[in-house]
Amino acid sequence: MWALRGLRNGVVTTRWPTRPDEYAAGTRGPAEVRAGPAEAGAGPDPERLCPANAIIAAGRELRVDQGRCIQCGRCVAARPDVFAWSQGPDQAAVTRAGLVVPAAETPESLAAVTGGLRERTRALRRSVHLRHVDAGSDGSEEWEILALLNPVYDIHRLGMFFTASPRHADILLVTGAGARGMAGPLRETYDAMPHPKVVVAVGTDAVSGGVVSPSYATAGGIGDVVPVDLWLPGSPPSPFAILAALLRALDRLAGPGWPGWPGGPAGARSEVPAAGGDR
Repeated sequence: MWALRGLRNGVVTTRWPTRPDEYAAGTRGPAEVRAGPAEAGAGPDPERLCPANAIIAAGRELRVDQGRCIQCGRCVAARPDVFAWSQGPDQAAVTRAGLVVPAAETPESLAAVTGGLRERTRALRRSVHLRHVDAGSDGSEEWEILALLNPVYDIHRLGMFFTASPRHADILLVTGAGARGMAGPLRETYDAMPHPKVVVAVGTDAVSGGVVSPSYATAGGIGDVVPVDLWLPGSPPSPFAILAALLRALDRLAGPGWPGWPGGPAGARSEVPAAGGDR
C-alpha cells in the first residue's frame, strides 16, 4: 500500500534552496509598509489598527516592527494603500532593530554583524545539530518546527539534525514569550552548548513576547535571557522561513550583509550542501 502510494506520488521533497520553489516564494511574512505617508481621510488611523502595537509613526513616516507583528491582517485589510504582506521565506534579521521596517540600518553595520557571525560559525560545516527549547510557547511554532522532519521539507537533506542533548547542539531554537519559569533552564541549556553556538529566536513571541507581554509571567521575549544571533518573526513562521534562518546562520544563504546580496560585501554566494557530512 505505502509502496504503491510512494510510486504514485513520486518525490515530494522540496529542492529549495538549490532550486526555486513556488511555495517558498509565496510564503507570507509579517506586514510591511508599502507606501509613503498616509493621506489624511484615506482611512482609519494606522497606529490604532494594530493590537500588538507594531505600527510606529514618526511624524508622517510609518514603520512596522515586524518583531511585534502577529499577522492578524487588520492593517492590511483596513489600509491596503499603506500596508501589505511581506513575501518570501527570508524574514530573519541579525539584529532586533533590523525587524523595524523600513530599516534604518546601513549596509556597513549589517556587514559588521554578519561578518562576526560568519567567523563564529565557520567551524560548523555540513553536520549541524539543533536543540529546541520551548520557553512559553502557545504550540504553533512547534508544529512548524516539527514539519521540518516530514518528507516535504526533510531537514536532514541539508545536514541538520535534532538532538536531545545541548552538549551535542550547535544551534539553539527557542520558541515562546520568555516565561519567567523557563529563564533558568533556558540559560542552563545555552551554557551547556559547546562553542561556537548560535541562538535563533523563532516566532514573534520569542522576539518580543507577543500580545501576552509584558506580564507577571513573561519576560517579553528571550533576548534578556540568552544572546540572540537571529531574530525570526512570524506568528508562526513557516517551515521555509525557519529553514532560511538556519541557512542564513550558517552562511549558506545570501541575505542583507551576506556575500552576493545587493548592497552587501562582494563575494560569491555560499553553496548549500545537498546532504550531511563530517564537520
